[in-house]
Amino acid sequence: MTEETPKTTNASKYTNLQPNIAAALSYILTPLTGIAFFLIEKEDKFVRFHAMQSIIFGVAVYVIMTLMGFTIILAALAPLVGLVAFVLGLYTMWKAYNNVEYELPVIGKYARDMVNKPQQ
Repeated sequence: MTEETPKTTNASKYTNLQPNIAAALSYILTPLTGIAFFLIEKEDKFVRFHAMQSIIFGVAVYVIMTLMGFTIILAALAPLVGLVAFVLGLYTMWKAYNNVEYELPVIGKYARDMVNKPQQ
């Protein structure tokens, strides 16, 4: 879990939003809004990082919830997992709004690697 404060504060020319607002909005309907912001924002690595983390987080939650539905015992725990995912989503949204590049365990590293990968 790494926390850094980015230095960007100007509105993006692609979204016309402040980077912290765009990054926080990427968690609203994860992974859909994450995909939208990742495709729209081309330059701001802060927004792209949070958008990619939102995508990976949303897909991971979807896969976990789907797999839990295959058994009766694990399906009973699905509401708890859903609640934890919701609270974690709110927390990451709050961190993004406060200009913090908060990395979720495991997911954050992959998101950072994907954002920093040179484009061809």
